[in-house]
Amino acid sequence: MKQGQATNTELFKGKVAIVTGAAQGLGLAYVQALLGRGAYVVSSDLGTDRSGAGENQHLIAQAAQNLQANKGQLITHSGRLDQEAGCKELIELAVSHFGALDILIHNAGWVGYQSIEEQENDFLERSLGINVHAPVWLSKHAWAHLKQSSSPRIVLNTSDRAMYEQYAQPGLVAYAAGKMAQLGIMNALSMEGKAHGILVNAISPVAKTRMWGITEAPENLKPEWVAPGVLYLASLLCQDSGIILRASNGQFTATRFKENPGVVYPTNLARIECASVEDVAHHWPSIREFGDAS
Repeated sequence: MKQGQATNTELFKGKVAIVTGAAQGLGLAYVQALLGRGAYVVSSDLGTDRSGAGENQHLIAQAAQNLQANKGQLITHSGRLDQEAGCKELIELAVSHFGALDILIHNAGWVGYQSIEEQENDFLERSLGINVHAPVWLSKHAWAHLKQSSSPRIVLNTSDRAMYEQYAQPGLVAYAAGKMAQLGIMNALSMEGKAHGILVNAISPVAKTRMWGITEAPENLKPEWVAPGVLYLASLLCQDSGIILRASNGQFTATRFKENPGVVYPTNLARIECASVEDVAHHWPSIREFGDAS
């Protein structure tokens, strides 16, 4: 893999970061990378199974024991984040222990398959809990502390399987709903954070983790190859907000929803006028021009 430039081991010196879903896979890779660059880290994981159910509070402690951290650099947390109280507890833990909060990386999530005809309320709520409720409540209670930081950053989590129709899979309605919701949260918080210098972006990672049923270290699509992109979004080096960074196999590309030129929102889309359904049908080939020749 990939030859990097010389690294600054103190890029995050003195910065305090929270990483959720940090006991395995991507979250664990982010924590290790932050520690290696000098950050103080609160590593949070409830220890759920692959379906997002249950809990194992010893999992995050075991993960921390295997990490390379200086004394006092890392603490752990295990608690539910699908309710406000649990999110508030996590933020308060970071601030009470380290005295500040600079970075919030919400990585926690799960992949579950359930066809639309079989969709169950508990299944849907489990997905919305970790993908919608958690980032909102975490951001709410982090906000006042981030406003006091010299480089406040939030990194949320989305998925190519939600953003792009060609990568969608049957049974992923609940998953896709939660991952797309985080983009709406990102956009809204980006605007709300602008006056305070709080930058909010999202990572769309592809990595072989337990969500793929992987138990051995993969030869490609390694979680640690996503970490440089997440660290960039979390660092003072990043000056963008509202960006989606796609990461796969050590490669990165940024994307975002971009408005057409000439639009005066909401009164003028600067496009094709239609007064009837027949007009829409007649002009459909032009209306449907996405700019990708499809």
